[in-house]
Amino acid sequence: MITLSVRGLPKTTTEESLTALFAEFGVVRSIKLAKDLFSGDCRGFATLDMEGHEARAAIAALDGRELNGSAIRVGQERPRKGKSRKRR
Repeated sequence: MITLSVRGLPKTTTEESLTALFAEFGVVRSIKLAKDLFSGDCRGFATLDMEGHEARAAIAALDGRELNGSAIRVGQERPRKGKSRKRR
């Protein structure tokens, strides 16, 4: 399982439209679309989980592609480095 990071999404993007875009390359296991708390509009980024070979195919095909007038960036999510966010 690979987690993909998608950036540069237009405000009109929905979970359904993003799932449909990535479903061309395989099964989308989960998706988290960042939304504005008040308006409910997309905040421009999302993460989603796909199987390894399907995720790599999606990255190759969709990175830099235009979606509703915005060029989107698709890449593999990298684990954060540094201090953990656990409280003491």
